[in-house]
Amino acid sequence: MLTFNSFDGKGDQKGKQYLLDLQALNYPVIPTVGNMEDINILGNPEKYIVKLINGADSIGMEMLTRKELFELKPEGKLIQPWIDFDYEVSFYYLNNEFQYAMYAPNKDKRWELSEYNASPADLEFARKFQIWNNMDRGITRVDACRLKDGSLLLVELEDLNPFLSIELLSEAKKDQFINNLVIALTQMIPEKPQIDRIIDRN
Repeated sequence: MLTFNSFDGKGDQKGKQYLLDLQALNYPVIPTVGNMEDINILGNPEKYIVKLINGADSIGMEMLTRKELFELKPEGKLIQPWIDFDYEVSFYYLNNEFQYAMYAPNKDKRWELSEYNASPADLEFARKFQIWNNMDRGITRVDACRLKDGSLLLVELEDLNPFLSIELLSEAKKDQFINNLVIALTQMIPEKPQIDRIIDRN
């Protein structure tokens, strides 16, 4: 079966291990640990977010208090501090080329999105993760949260089934993205082989 996204990505295609991998490489990601022994690295936040290490999207995600966390002592999961950020912002890439950005002005309504005018610094942030992922082709969404100090931290590197929210784009941006996608899909279709005509000269 032919698919558009190649399966050589290192993000959500392979679960959430990339959060630990990127943190070890000093990329700007939400602080993450993979076991209770390292929990003190996260400080003493009000709440914790627990995610399936082999999950994708938000499947299996829980929010726990410190008491609940120490009672459950989750294994085989990732643990992050709950962070009081300003908003979430997503950067959308098509075949490694930036297309558009969307953000949720109200952080309690993640999918009520508006177009976002990404700054050069924002694009530099997102591009680092796109380069690291090094997918051959496909659509990738780099999700980040804007902290109170104005910096960004990676929330998710969605290279499996990114929701595009194109219905919320302006007509110009929507048309541009769809045209770019059509071109990308067309380039995937292998050309029909040329059949040489054999002429019997006898």
